[in-house]
Amino acid sequence: MAQPIRFSVPAPDPRAVLRDRVDRAPEEHAQAILAAYELLQALHDRGILDVTTSALRASDELLEKVVDSANTPDAIRAIRNLMFWRQVLGRIEPTWFQGIFQAIPDGLATATAHRDEPVGLWKLLRRAMSKDSLRGLAAGIDFLESFGRHLHMLEGISTRRPSGARPSTGLT
Repeated sequence: MAQPIRFSVPAPDPRAVLRDRVDRAPEEHAQAILAAYELLQALHDRGILDVTTSALRASDELLEKVVDSANTPDAIRAIRNLMFWRQVLGRIEPTWFQGIFQAIPDGLATATAHRDEPVGLWKLLRRAMSKDSLRGLAAGIDFLESFGRHLHMLEGISTRRPSGARPSTGLT
């Protein structure tokens, strides 16, 4: 009976494969290598590599300082307030902000343009009774009414104060 011929494929040497890839890399990736060199040079010229190296060396110390400063009651309160304001600002339509921020320079321009004219009570009342002024006053009163409603709802909730006393609003 015939004996089978043993055939074994030698495993490729990983070092040889890597060496071959490294030898071919400059030819296959010449543009990328040149771009990487230019990027490294630009980072070095601007001092970014030095800053990054220093930051990496001091990363544990920097992280410890950041954590220590973020672990204070003031920092925690500030982060909570920022998260709250993110929610509030997310509910406001950008066009409303646009109207508010366009009104500021317009109002200042009007006030400074008529700066030399005397201010009369009847003239102010007539302007206050205009359609736009009444609309603005109504929006302000709506805000104050809502603010007062929320203050009333919060009256029963006790919050921690540094001195233990609640701030006086002057309202009952």
